[in-house]
Amino acid sequence: MIFDSHCHPQMAQYDKDREEVINRALEEDVFVICVGTDLETSKQAIELTQKHEGMWASVGLHPNDNLNEKFEPEKYRELLQQNKVVAFGEIGLDYYRTKKSEDQKFQKKRFIQQLELSKEMKVSLILHCRDSKAGSSGRAYPDMIEILKNGNYVANGGVIHSYTGSLEEAKQFLDLGLYVGFNGIVTFARQYDEIVRDVPLERMLLETDAPYLTPEPHRGKRNEPAYVIEVAKKVAELKNESYEKVIEQTTKNCQNLFKLNA
Repeated sequence: MIFDSHCHPQMAQYDKDREEVINRALEEDVFVICVGTDLETSKQAIELTQKHEGMWASVGLHPNDNLNEKFEPEKYRELLQQNKVVAFGEIGLDYYRTKKSEDQKFQKKRFIQQLELSKEMKVSLILHCRDSKAGSSGRAYPDMIEILKNGNYVANGGVIHSYTGSLEEAKQFLDLGLYVGFNGIVTFARQYDEIVRDVPLERMLLETDAPYLTPEPHRGKRNEPAYVIEVAKKVAELKNESYEKVIEQTTKNCQNLFKLNA
């Protein structure tokens, strides 16, 4: 079996064929972490995973969702205690769409509030981080690393998902004890080849981020969890490892991080 450690099958892009998409994944022995991005999609993730074996949920508030909305820890605390909820996320920083410095400051404040709840609940983290465009002021990755270090927030483990930072920053996340998540981006963007080769397989997760970031050879189509197989194939190629070894190790990694008895 293989894990898609980060996808969003509860989203509206699947309203017409959600069950077919999920069944295609499960028929390929693809197990799924269904990730929430706000209160509503977190609840939907939980509901969806209650109906299917081989699926688990995370709950969180994406940094770009409901910008300037105050974080309400009591509501997420309740969700984190639900059956089959295995992580808090996705939470983090995103300066790509959030460009104003005052909005970035708000993001950081809200992120720290979320991390405090994760520490209280002793739950694994799914972290979202995206830098501003080249030449823009402010970088999200160094800010996130500083926050995580200063607050000792990663005692219960986590993953920096959809990684697009530098190799040096990847090493700093690894030093913090985090996993690094790779998705369809690595099948078509060659600037991450060195990072994929350098990150130990024992510290790597595979994901799709479906319905986004569709891998080759499906580019131009809506992404879905079953396509995580293409990510595994590319990682195997870049690391000069067998496909079987890649899926075996990354499955173990996912089970370890999210404390799954699959």
